[in-house]
Amino acid sequence: MTDTSARIGEIVNKDDVVLFMKGSALFPQCGFSSRAIAILDHLGVQYQTVDVLQDPEIRNGIKQYSDWPTIPQLYVKGEFVGGSDIMMEMFEAGELQQLFEDKKVATSA
Repeated sequence: MTDTSARIGEIVNKDDVVLFMKGSALFPQCGFSSRAIAILDHLGVQYQTVDVLQDPEIRNGIKQYSDWPTIPQLYVKGEFVGGSDIMMEMFEAGELQQLFEDKKVATSA
């Protein structure tokens, strides 16, 4: 395991919900990241974000870690869920809400 992979592993396992994205929750740097944030905010879950634009090692390493070529990437309880398209499909089908309930993800109170 590389140092970058180990760092990513620590990040995805530190919080219940982690979104690797371009930009920050307050200032997303792409439409896909913005959509992902909007979904998480709408569902009212607590989450952490990682701005891949600030760290080229993380930006490249996360794609290898998940074997997923695009960003944003959502992790729930350490498990890779998918990118913004998958998040949107799951949200529209009620599956993302169910996943958060099943995994007992904390909500923003």
